[in-house]
Order: sequence, then structure tokens, then C-alpha cells
Amino acid sequence: MHTTTAPTATAPTPSRSRDTTGDFLLQPPNPAERVACRVDPVDLRRLDLLALLTTAGIAPSAGDRAAIDQLSVLPGSVHTALHRWLEQAYGFCR
Repeated sequence: MHTTTAPTATAPTPSRSRDTTGDFLLQPPNPAERVACRVDPVDLRRLDLLALLTTAGIAPSAGDRAAIDQLSVLPGSVHTALHRWLEQAYGFCR
């Protein structure tokens, strides 16, 4: 029984530079090269609220965007209560 899983010197790995026609896996990203990005909590609450409304079957109308934006600016505790109310009213869990 052969238990080695790492490539050995006798089993060369295929080179990406020579194989340009086939599929190959991308190298994992280098954490040092990542761009620092932080999503604003207001944006996260807005997206979360839109997802919750969509899940509840409530399609926001064109004029609802301003109301959703205003609700997203409110503190997280208000947002949590709003989610709880919608989940209880429409009988679904996340």
C-alpha cells in the first residue's frame, strides 16, 4: 500500500507555462498582495435588508430605495428588531 500523497522527484508536476490549451488550477492568493477592503456596516445592513425582503417575497418598489437607505442608517439594534419582526410575520427562519 502506497501512502505518500505528496509529489515525489520521480513524479513531475505539470507546468502551467507549457500547457496553455487545457484547464489548470490557479495558484492560491498571496495574503500580502490583497487589497485592504472593509465594507461599511450601513452597506451590509442595506444588502441584508434587501435579501430579507426578497426572501419574504416582498419585492421592493422603485420608490422604496430611499426608505431602505434610511433604515440601513439606523443602529444595528433597530435592524435586528426589524429582521425579527419580518421573520415572525412571514414565518421563515434564516
